[in-house]
Amino acid sequence: MIEVKKSTICDEEEFNRGVFAKVDIKKGQLFHEAPVVPYPNEEHEHIEKTILADYAYEYGINHTAIVLGYGMLFNHSYTPNATYDINFDNHTFDYYAYKDIKAGEEIFINYNGEVDNNEALWFNKKEEDK
Repeated sequence: MIEVKKSTICDEEEFNRGVFAKVDIKKGQLFHEAPVVPYPNEEHEHIEKTILADYAYEYGINHTAIVLGYGMLFNHSYTPNATYDINFDNHTFDYYAYKDIKAGEEIFINYNGEVDNNEALWFNKKEEDK
């Protein structure tokens, strides 16, 4: 249903990947369940020293999680065509179409976690501090 391909939104030649629909996906349709590896928040200081820090998600109050599957590869948009819910019972992030997605279209989520949250992202805040 989905696949990883070269994305046109990234400038980096080496890591310009994104997730694309292989078939039409209807609004509201669950299209990916990404398993997670949760860890206690106090261990996050170790992850902060690695590139994985850019891929970690809040996972409840006391944990952070690394999302597996295609979960790490969705690109960001403030006008996303997909969203996700945390499924604590199954330890997955469940990705849903926020609007109809056509085959061949790149799938975007809002990294802030809510579709209409337009706050500056953490990596943009770091650049603003320079």
